Amino acid sequence: MDEALEIRPLRVEDPPVIAAAFDEIGWNKPESQYRRYLDEQEAGTRDVLIATAGGEFAGYVTARWVSPYGPFDGIPEIQDFNVLPKFRRRGIGSALMDAAEALVGERSPVVGIGVGLYADYGTAQRMYVRRGYIPDGRGLLYKLKQVPPGEMVRNDDDALLMFTKQLR
Repeated sequence: MDEALEIRPLRVEDPPVIAAAFDEIGWNKPESQYRRYLDEQEAGTRDVLIATAGGEFAGYVTARWVSPYGPFDGIPEIQDFNVLPKFRRRGIGSALMDAAEALVGERSPVVGIGVGLYADYGTAQRMYVRRGYIPDGRGLLYKLKQVPPGEMVRNDDDALLMFTKQLR
């Protein structure tokens, strides 16, 4: 990576910058989402790590301390991991994941993560497996509910497989 990479917590001035960066590429990630994340970070229910490259916003990841996925039962979950396309393939995603895993590892020996199933998630699917994440064995979920055999669901952002990784 040529540019100086910084990974730091979400700050009060970040939400409009992040929302504008995603708006520029046509992704619907409103400023209100990051204001909510800031509130959750201040409340201690989520931590948000921001990556900047050369001083420019490049991506982020969050650690949610109590996963909404019932079977995780106390396992923190890495959620909402995004690197802007123009910053991909520079090690920023790996650096964000390293930082998130280190953060979670301070409080838990295990971390969870969910991943979507369509091709846009292919890079993330491969990354998680290479990093040592394994499926939790409960199969396909839709809106965090297990999908019974033979049932059809829409393949969108709510269709997931959940994974865990031993951190220590």
